[in-house]
Formats: sequence, C-alpha cells, structure tokens
Amino acid sequence: MRVLVVSAHMDDEVLGAGGTIAKHVLQDDELTVCILANRAYDHKYDDKLINKQKESAFKAKDILGYSNLVFLDLKDEQLDDKTIDILTPLERVFKKVEPEVVYLNHQGDTNQDHKASFAAGIIACRSFANLSLKRVLSCEVLSSTEQIPPFKELAFLPNYYSDIEKHLDKKVQAMACYEQEFKNFPHPRSAEAITALAKKRGTEAGFKAAEAFVLIKEKWF
Repeated sequence: MRVLVVSAHMDDEVLGAGGTIAKHVLQDDELTVCILANRAYDHKYDDKLINKQKESAFKAKDILGYSNLVFLDLKDEQLDDKTIDILTPLERVFKKVEPEVVYLNHQGDTNQDHKASFAAGIIACRSFANLSLKRVLSCEVLSSTEQIPPFKELAFLPNYYSDIEKHLDKKVQAMACYEQEFKNFPHPRSAEAITALAKKRGTEAGFKAAEAFVLIKEKWF
C-alpha cells in the first residue's frame, strides 16, 4: 500500500499516527510523510531552530522506519491565509506518491494550521482526481484536538482504531526526538499523556493501546 501522512507541522505525524506509521512499515507499505509548514517560535522564524526541528523529524523518521519525508516549507501560523497556497504544492506530492491511504489533521482542531491542512488535504483527496485512493482518515493530535471547545460540529468522533500495542514505545521515542515540543507531564505532549491516550483509545476498541481516527472515506474493491 502507498500511504501518505499530511501533517501541518513537524511532530504532528508522530502525535497523530506515529504508531500506525510504524505498523504500516512493518507491513511493508510504502510510507511518505509530508510536512506543510516550518515552525515559528514566539511568532518569529529562526533558521537555526527550523533546521534543528528538521533534524528532529529525520531522527523520528529513522525510529519509525519509514522511507520518504517531504517538507513543503510553508509559513507556520499562516496556512489559513490561502488554501491554494497549500493545495498547489500538495497536489504535486499526491501526483508523485499516488497514495492509496491518506492521513490528515482533524478539521476541528484548535490550531488554525491544522484546520487549513485538512481543508487543502480533503480537496486533494477528491476521488475523481485520485483513482488510486482507497481510504482517507483524520488524526487526533494531543495539545490541539483535545482542546476543542464543546461544539458538536468540531468534535473528534473516532470510528476507526489501529492497534499500536507493539509500536507505542517507538511512538514515544520518536516524539522525544522533538526536544522543543516534547514536554513534562501533565503537558499533553509528554510521554505519560501520549501513553495514557493510547491506552484509553485501546480500551474503546478492545486493544491494550491504540490510535484513533475518523474514517472519512473508504472504497472497497
């Protein structure tokens, strides 16, 4: 299977689908992660920090074991300016990868870049433009998805679960590569919080640890 993970930021791919990425790799699927934006810190861009973050992404990639990492180098905190500015380069990635499975950020996240990432990604996932596409899912990202205000139209309502019991340690190790983003408990991006969510999602599906997704589209051949 050709799998594409579209993430607004470096670390979203690990928080949202790190265990499932490792699982795809174990199944010999061809995995590509596409990172849309470089991070701004305190609303400012620092090339040294961006390069360090990219090094962290490559370290996380090596731990999870996937082969293809793509950076679009768009502007953090500005993805919601114009959808077309995301869509145009993202469509080039779709054309090259020809994905069968796509993972996106959740449309209701409290991060504006996550919302913009979903908006562009779901357009790129149109069936008539991607005949190879079989499945589209959205992920939950700790520190954003669980912070959604109590409005039903924003809710993350998972209906698809991936057993990551054998891959949870790799997920935590991969997240630890992002030194700027990996925090101490009780922060949501801590090892304890990542593990707690995985165990909770596992109990919802009869697994010891799981990642939860919203299945948006599936074609069964």
